[in-house]
Amino acid sequence: MDGETNGSAASGDQPLAPEAAEAVGAGEMVITEGKARIIFPGRNEVFYNPVQEFNRDLTCAVITEFARLWLSAKGIRAIVPGEKHAGKMVVDLSEGDMETVQEGVEQTAAPGEVCQGGLRVLEGLAASGLRSIRFAQEVPGLHAVIANDFSARAVELMGRNVQLNGVGHLVTPSQADARMVMYQSKAEKKPFDVIDLDPYGSPAIFLDAAVQALSEGGLLCVTCTDMAVMAGNSGETCYSKYGAMSLKGKFCHEMALHILLHSLDLRANCYQRYVVPLLAISVDFYIRVFVRIFTGQAKVKASASKQALVYHCVGCGTHHLQRLGKVTSHGSNFKYSPASGPPMGTLCEHCQQRHQLGGPIWAEPLHDMAFVERVLGALEANPRRFRTQDRIQGILSMVTEELSEVPLYYTLDHLSSTIRCNTPSLLQFRSALLHAGYQVSLSHACKNTIKTDAPATVIWDIMRCWEKLHPVKRERLSETSPAARILAVEPTLKASFTVREDANPKSRRRGLKRFQENPEANWGPKARAKAGGGISLALQEKSRQHQGKRKEREESARATLGSFPSKRFKQGTCSFGDQCCYSRTPEETSAPGPQPETPALDSQRDCSSLEDPGQPSTPGQPDAPMPELDPPSPLAP
Repeated sequence: MDGETNGSAASGDQPLAPEAAEAVGAGEMVITEGKARIIFPGRNEVFYNPVQEFNRDLTCAVITEFARLWLSAKGIRAIVPGEKHAGKMVVDLSEGDMETVQEGVEQTAAPGEVCQGGLRVLEGLAASGLRSIRFAQEVPGLHAVIANDFSARAVELMGRNVQLNGVGHLVTPSQADARMVMYQSKAEKKPFDVIDLDPYGSPAIFLDAAVQALSEGGLLCVTCTDMAVMAGNSGETCYSKYGAMSLKGKFCHEMALHILLHSLDLRANCYQRYVVPLLAISVDFYIRVFVRIFTGQAKVKASASKQALVYHCVGCGTHHLQRLGKVTSHGSNFKYSPASGPPMGTLCEHCQQRHQLGGPIWAEPLHDMAFVERVLGALEANPRRFRTQDRIQGILSMVTEELSEVPLYYTLDHLSSTIRCNTPSLLQFRSALLHAGYQVSLSHACKNTIKTDAPATVIWDIMRCWEKLHPVKRERLSETSPAARILAVEPTLKASFTVREDANPKSRRRGLKRFQENPEANWGPKARAKAGGGISLALQEKSRQHQGKRKEREESARATLGSFPSKRFKQGTCSFGDQCCYSRTPEETSAPGPQPETPALDSQRDCSSLEDPGQPSTPGQPDAPMPELDPPSPLAP
């Protein structure tokens, strides 16, 4: 099943209402998340992953702010219970700059109410309907929510959950192919204002329909969980799905975001439309993007200049971006032409290794910082709205600190391992870049990242200066290794590693929760749902069956090898001692006394051989007669 449903708290946390108790059947349970309560089957008939509560909380927060912007143009103010409204201004987010709109509106919209002129929302793969029900109960300014799924079992469950939560006036279950629902809405000229796609695996097959079915300036929310494909393990598969080659570099998680945005923009361009990213994040085992879709032929012409190829050195990990096009302004007119390149030679200038070519990727900013600030402000005004709010605030705070004009990043551990030296502290390296006059930031996608506008030559000069303070044993380096070639060049920059106060970002000083903590045992991607269940919902049992398999294989291999003599060391010279997995006792012989030795290539290196390693036998001597390899033939003369 393509649908996605996730919960967090079981029904044991709160007593069930009488109507809820009557609705729950045998083998079912009630899951509580946000303000929604969901009946869920006891078997894996509908996809379920409680870890993605963060995903749904963030989506509710983003759509709430989008609804405020959408409704402000119609003179409607969106209200969220528990939020402080004093001094709040309503702004209109159009493609371009943020314009302040005077707040003097009288009509209001609250969660759970049908708003005339409000948002039409489609959840294309709704499964149990948890996300759609949360939209209806927690997001203001909604006119209608279509909760669609291809599975009849999921749609039946949706109907029960909609009735249980009393949101039938807003949420309508639908059983159809999500693509057909979106194509039909376009044909009937009834576009959706918000489309949420959170499939099991890749959303590629839904993107073409989604960019057509959105209204002008509508919001598209997309999740990808096929990170093995997007992070470089299967570049050819990534190209077939998203139109870009992925690379297996340290920056792979952020590159996955750029690939998805490139794919969305490419599909939108076919219909004279283009994307404007609001927020794009990489968390846990998936990526999530929020983009607005606009129409404009002139803007579409500039799309080629927003895409770039990535040159990635396989030796030192240095990367360069090559734009596909360029835009030149002549007064009020613009000229669009191919870009010139490449940005470097055939081999890497630092380590003389070859390059891998990836992309094209989206080379423009991933986030709209003004919109992210709005979401953060709303969260601070309503501190108890979401269970995962601390982490949402931590990640969004990191997003606001990122260098928006710098795609991709380096990691400190990779830079250090390349030249075989110990790793400088994060504050020391950031301070060195700041002292050199460059900007630097972290990335929410990975720990210990360096996102900077400094060229690669400056980065390696800083590492050379660090190596002079903490020298490596160069005699151990191969002359052709990246480390030897990088360190053979004298630095032209004198780096200072004195820690600066502004080297420590604000989100780090405040100790915000920025990265995922293990929410439960065996968390991560779950098994695909199957009709009729297929497997037990308790996947811990399946995981338990696989616990210790590697250790069992090692013990089995050791027991098997224990019956064979070692062929690497002589008897008594094995450096592994009791840790040797080969036989440690002499081989048993059939009869005592001298035995003819069978000639073998490694017999003199056998650590279980009976002979004295200091007195090797020599064929032809009386104490070591040559054995007969074959019995004499009766036909021999």
